[in-house]
This record gives sequence, C-alpha cells and structure tokens, in this order.
Amino acid sequence: MTASPALFDDGTLPERRADTEHPPRAAGRARVMYPNRDQIELRPSDLESLLPEGHRARIVWGYVVGLDLSVLYAGIKVVEGGVGRAAIAPEILYALWLFATLEGVGSARKIARLTQEHDAYRWICGGVQVNYHTLADFRSEQGEALDTLLSDNIACLLAAGVVKLKSVAQDGVRVRASAGAASFRREEKLKSCLEAATERVAALKRELEDDPGAQTRRRQAARERAAREREDRIAAALARVPELAAIKNRQGKGRATARASTTDPEATVMKMADGGFRPAYNIQFASDTESQIIVGVDAASSGSDMAQMAPMVEQVIERCGSAPENWLVDGGFPAHEQLDAVAEQTRVIAPVPKPKTKDKTKDGDGGEGPREEAHGKPAPVTDEHQRKPGDSQAVGDWRERMATEEAKTLYKDRAATAECVNAHARNRHLVLLPVRGLEKVKGVARLYALAHNLMRMISLAPELLGIGVSTSGVRTMAA
Repeated sequence: MTASPALFDDGTLPERRADTEHPPRAAGRARVMYPNRDQIELRPSDLESLLPEGHRARIVWGYVVGLDLSVLYAGIKVVEGGVGRAAIAPEILYALWLFATLEGVGSARKIARLTQEHDAYRWICGGVQVNYHTLADFRSEQGEALDTLLSDNIACLLAAGVVKLKSVAQDGVRVRASAGAASFRREEKLKSCLEAATERVAALKRELEDDPGAQTRRRQAARERAAREREDRIAAALARVPELAAIKNRQGKGRATARASTTDPEATVMKMADGGFRPAYNIQFASDTESQIIVGVDAASSGSDMAQMAPMVEQVIERCGSAPENWLVDGGFPAHEQLDAVAEQTRVIAPVPKPKTKDKTKDGDGGEGPREEAHGKPAPVTDEHQRKPGDSQAVGDWRERMATEEAKTLYKDRAATAECVNAHARNRHLVLLPVRGLEKVKGVARLYALAHNLMRMISLAPELLGIGVSTSGVRTMAA
C-alpha cells in the first residue's frame, strides 16, 4: 500500500486566521412565521365542548327546560305530520333573552349577531338559526306569557320558603324612552303633521295601485306601511294631548304647553336622577325585603309615584295569593287615597311629610326663618305624627304608626332592598329602552324581573336549579 499524502507538508497545523480575515456574511431577511388568515381550517368539535361546566348559559338553559312553557307553545300552529316549516322552540328564544338580559344586551339585532359569533349564544341555539325579527317579535308579543312565567316563578319560590312575604319594598326607576326630545310637539303642530301623514299614505296607495312591477310593489308596500305606522303614531299622540293638558293645568302651566311625542306617544318627559328632563317611563319593582326577590313589576307613563302603590299591592296579592304584612315605600307614594285603598290589605310604612306650619320664608338677611303669624309670634309647630282633622282612619293610623320605633326600624329595609334591586337593573343596562309603547316596556321590565329572580335563586336556592356544590366549594351543575 502506498502511504497517503500528508495533509500538511511540514506536518504542522496552520495558524488560525483572525476573524477580520473572513468575508462578512450578507445581511439576510429574518425568517418568521406570519399569519395567513386565508387558509381553510377544519376543526372537528361539538357545541357541547364550547362551554365549561357551571357556565351561566348552562344554568339558564337548565332553568328554562325545567319550566312549564305551555303558555308559549300555545301560539305555535304547525304540528307534527302537518304542513309548514317547524317553529323555533320557545325554550331557545326564552333562554336567549334571559341570558342576554343578564349580560346587559337588550337589542334583538345584537343577540342575533351573537348567535353567530359568541360561544354561549351558539351553545343555547344548538345549531338552530335565529334572526332578529323572531327575537324582537317574541319579546313584543309574549308580554302576557312572560307575566304568567313570573307568577309561576314567584309561586315556586313561595312554596320553597325562599320568599316569606313579610315585608315588601316598592320603588320606581325612570328609564329613558326610545324617543328624542325633538319628537314632542304641541296640539296644533300635531294636527298639521297628521294631515301631512294622511296625504302621504293616500299618495303611496295610488302609486302602489299604478305600479305594475312586482319588486317595486313590494318596496312601495313597505313605504306605505311605514307611512301608515307614522300616521297611527301621530294620531295616538294627538289623542293623548288632553291627558297631558290636564296635568299641565294642575301645574298651572296652561293647556298650550302640553306636548306629545310622534315617535313614542306614550312616553312622557320626566325629571331624571341627574336633574335633567328627558322622555322616559316609570318602571316599578316590588321586592321581598328578606330575599330581594321581585314579586311585582309594572310600568307607567307618569313620572309621579303617587298613584302606583294600590295597583302594585293588588298585583302582588293576585300573584302570591296573600298580601304582605308591611308595605315599604318612600315619601313619593303615600297619597291619602292610596292609603285608604290598601288599608285593609297591608300596613304602609312610609315617612310622614313635615306639616306646612313649618314652611320657611326668606328673612331680612337673605336666610330662611320660621313663618310668623300676624302678631309677630311664631306659628305653632305641630307634630306630623298626630292625627289631623279630616284624616281618614287609614291616614290617621299611618301617622301614628310612623312615630313608633318598630316602624322606623322596618323602614330602614326599604332602601336596602329597593335601591339594590334598582341598581342591579341599572348594572344590566336598563338605562335606555329598546322598545316603544307601554305594553312593550312592561315586557322588557318582566324580563329584567325574571333575570333578577334567577340570579337570586342561584344564591338562595341552588337546589331548585339542579346546582350542587363540589368539594372545593365551587357550585356546579348537577348531572
């Protein structure tokens, strides 16, 4: 074999060249992974895996499917074996509205969009397509059904001992109406608007009859419907002017100052909590003081609470089968005729206004001093808790009752209950009504009451919802 040639002639390793002797490496473009959102992905998954155990949407669904919804099924005309497209299950629509209310969502369009984008809403739908028209119609047309469901809910809580109905606190919350201040017009302006709207409807009818195109006819029909609805709203606003004029006359402002809205004729300009005046509705909640369960709900187009107590007492009696022992309200409720109306059903616990003899007038220094009689002597100060001449038996009993320590102690529960319920409603975005008209507003108020009671059930009686408690103390849905 021949010897392999040596790698180096002199048998020694060459010296390493300095780094400066190497050619510099060319600066290349950084290699990174950049998102490509145009590529198609196939993700095998089921809707059931989207939500964890104990999620609020699961609790809402478990509550809804355990209810008797025959009042909602009564309006479904299509039957198995018959013709027609299958209706969306009322459980889905009711659960969507309950969950959305808890999440502070009040728009049917937004809920419809969330059923495509949000996992919780997609889970409730379970693959069923829901459009905003169906959701809006459910809330608008099922007001009486929601009232029945609220009565069933309260009856269940009464039977379980959650609601004691010893004392009930009532309070009103003024919620901004879906109408602008510029939509309010006086009587003469409303009359001219009505004439213009009537002429517009007649002109559109003539155009519709003369148009041979089917597609154009549909557009014309929609335009005519919108014009007709506006005509109806203006007529309703004009019909409400005498009612508003009577209120203005009592306030000493004159009939000419009465104005009604052409957008929502039943909305009324009210003084809001911030001191401003805006179109609003007066939503009333009556709540059990011990459990804070809402046992009565109503809405009024009047900003005053003076006439709201007696109707609410009758409603609670009808729902619960009996009247509470005590009825707690603030100083805006106890008009004398209201006290007389409820005297045989319950005891009213409300502050007694100070007597008029303690009215103050400006003194010479610009301050306020007690009113004086003609001889320069101070007017006698009377006790507001003493019976007055002309007081009915109910009013006199109320005055004397509020002087006792028992009544003063009971009254402390009013703010702790009513104001808390109102705050929960505000936190769930009950600040601007998404509907128009008193009956639709009542439907929205009932949804908030049902959602509120559901959350109270989770806290007070989770066993009624099939909710258990794990070893870690975390509440979970029962299997």
